[in-house]
Amino acid sequence: MARMKFLCDAERCIECNGCVTACKQEHEIPWGVNRRRVVTINDGVPGERSISVACMHCSDAPCMAVCPVDCFYKTEEGVVLHDKDLCIGCGYCFYACPFGAPQFPQAGAFGVRGKMDKCTFCAGGPEKNGSEEEFTKYGRNRLSEGKLPVCAEMCATKALLGGDGEVLADIYRQRVLSRGKGGDVWGWATAYGLPTPAAKQPPVAPAQGAKS
Repeated sequence: MARMKFLCDAERCIECNGCVTACKQEHEIPWGVNRRRVVTINDGVPGERSISVACMHCSDAPCMAVCPVDCFYKTEEGVVLHDKDLCIGCGYCFYACPFGAPQFPQAGAFGVRGKMDKCTFCAGGPEKNGSEEEFTKYGRNRLSEGKLPVCAEMCATKALLGGDGEVLADIYRQRVLSRGKGGDVWGWATAYGLPTPAAKQPPVAPAQGAKS
């Protein structure tokens, strides 16, 4: 079974916000709620990079761990969804999420929160696939139609990718290698600062008779 994931290539993102617009239009998201946003790092200085951020559908999602009413659930494809009929708008998920994915409507008075909303990986919700009720609460269910998330499909530079995590990893690995960076920049060694195989090799002793 495929494990659905997002991946954004910061080397390709041009901060066009096309993914943000496509998401809001496809799901008719109300004002004040952004399921996806583009974050720019080192804005205006050399080395500036932009990255598209939404719910990352974590394998061990912190939002699921803190929800007091257990409104979150995970599909067979690894997509993290929630049931708005159970949500009480407490905001615990918002504080637990490192990506700021949970969103709340801005229409409430005195800071009162409504039902939480977030990226669904275009997988709808607990209602019947393709039903009007599902679209009203969660937006269009593209996965049930055999399609990928609209944000990834609309990305002009293919910086934002969505789909099977293993396939995305292979695509990004090939991109890294094509940029002239060796395989040592990909994987566990890079993520956790482990020494590369080359660094573990003992120094070569000078040949006999060679000048120092």
